[in-house]
Amino acid sequence: MAQIIKFFDDIHTMMQNNGDPRTAKWPLMSSPLPTLAICLTYVYLVKVLGPRIMENKKPMELRNVLIYYNFFQVLFSLWLFCEIGMSGWLTGRYNLRCEPVDYSNHPVTIRMVHACWWYYFSKFTEFFDTIFFVLRKKNEHISTLHVIHHGVMPMSVWFGVKFTPGGHSTFFGLINTFVHIVMYTYYLLAALGPQYQKYLWWKKYLTTFQMVQFVAIMVHAFQLLFIDCNYPRAFVWFIGMHAVMFFFLFNEFYKQAYQKKGRIGVTKATVQKGASPNGKLTNGHVTDSAKSTSHTANGYSNSRAADYYVKASPEDLHLRSTSSIKVTAGASEVK
Repeated sequence: MAQIIKFFDDIHTMMQNNGDPRTAKWPLMSSPLPTLAICLTYVYLVKVLGPRIMENKKPMELRNVLIYYNFFQVLFSLWLFCEIGMSGWLTGRYNLRCEPVDYSNHPVTIRMVHACWWYYFSKFTEFFDTIFFVLRKKNEHISTLHVIHHGVMPMSVWFGVKFTPGGHSTFFGLINTFVHIVMYTYYLLAALGPQYQKYLWWKKYLTTFQMVQFVAIMVHAFQLLFIDCNYPRAFVWFIGMHAVMFFFLFNEFYKQAYQKKGRIGVTKATVQKGASPNGKLTNGHVTDSAKSTSHTANGYSNSRAADYYVKASPEDLHLRSTSSIKVTAGASEVK
């Protein structure tokens, strides 16, 4: 027991001696334990407690809530992008090749430090993406990968705000907030209803854009392994490997969502042209089982993308398991 107490005392001492004094007394910055506790509570809530509470309840209709939430996230991400950009990256003050952390109290530097903390805070607001799944009983979308993606980020960003709030690593925040502006705009359009389907043709390209983001972050971080720059090498690996991990996760999602979707679409087209899944003719008509999946209980056509978004937005771009894709008599139904 004495060894355990000593271990935590040593960690606390290390945090105090090496942490940035400018953020030491800011909310949640004195220790990693509050952030860790919040992340663990989030995991328990969305994976265990929430589904248990909602088990015998009807799914909540949250369309208006989703509209306001996504609109807020667009504005919040836009503000963060401007703050991080105007504190260095978009003014010529920061160097893409090497940007050590500025630990001074210069007004522009302090502006960047504040932007780093608010970026950290934004990772908690993104928990609501999953909470809305729970309230709407979309538990099949709360995959392990989805929860890891959201649950890890606050803890990861905490270390940056604690030790390196500024400099090279803030490029991650600049790119990520820009992607979130685009991403939550897509979610907002999706939540507005089926009449906005014609504006949702670019989902596939948004996923590609997300992967390009991680490639840019990888290159930007790992270049410091070959450049003499006064920036902590541990954070180079930390940020770079995060980008590698998320790139492969999103790449796997891309293959599941679009390549498999393409194969399912071919099967569906075959049925609609008069051939059953086993190759037998059906006199030019879709089989009864296919017809039964063409509309939901609420009257929305499953063949229309916008109908799905009204019911399930904004989860489609989040990580999920391949088991959520079902094929019924040649007609695809994504839950």
